[in-house]
Amino acid sequence: MAAYVDTVLTPPRVLSEEEQEAILKVTGEHAAGFRDHVIISVALGTGLREHEIAALTVGDILGAGGHVRTRITLKTFKRSSSRPAPQTVVPPPRLRAKLDKFIAWKRRRGQSLDTGAPLFVSKKKNPISTRAMRSMFRKWQLKAGVEFLHTFHGLRHSAITSVYRKGKDIKVAQVFARHKSPATTERYTHPTIQDLIEAVHDLPC
Repeated sequence: MAAYVDTVLTPPRVLSEEEQEAILKVTGEHAAGFRDHVIISVALGTGLREHEIAALTVGDILGAGGHVRTRITLKTFKRSSSRPAPQTVVPPPRLRAKLDKFIAWKRRRGQSLDTGAPLFVSKKKNPISTRAMRSMFRKWQLKAGVEFLHTFHGLRHSAITSVYRKGKDIKVAQVFARHKSPATTERYTHPTIQDLIEAVHDLPC
């Protein structure tokens, strides 16, 4: 008899709401952590991958009037080629406000605001590397007291899961995630630990 094969995709491991809040709080409380706070906020607010965040330029974020764009058209993204179809993300209002403050923060520190200048830079003012982003995320998780550490990509998983949980609309989640197929997004529709916590919260026990 043929063995049973489970083809159902397991849900991705995501940060709980409490973990997200703790990490944003600890990075927001440290002046030296503001750049990292904004990077993490970008990941949670747009679902961008780490290499997409590292590739962002000032011109990607700022419009002609010097205001943060309501739609960001990506130049670098997964499987992009020499002639890629455009991909657009929509930063939520709270994230746009943080990016406005971040641009002012960069200006005060003498960082370049030229259109082609990297949005996020290292202490040596070089474009931030994905390795540095992973390292800083681990550092802030430890400071926030996160018990089981997440990968940086876990921020993308968390963002997509949050969008799906908010409206229970897989097509909206697919557009947010920029997945070619809804089958890829399907794994985000499975119940998460957060769903289980909420489900058992008021059990009569």
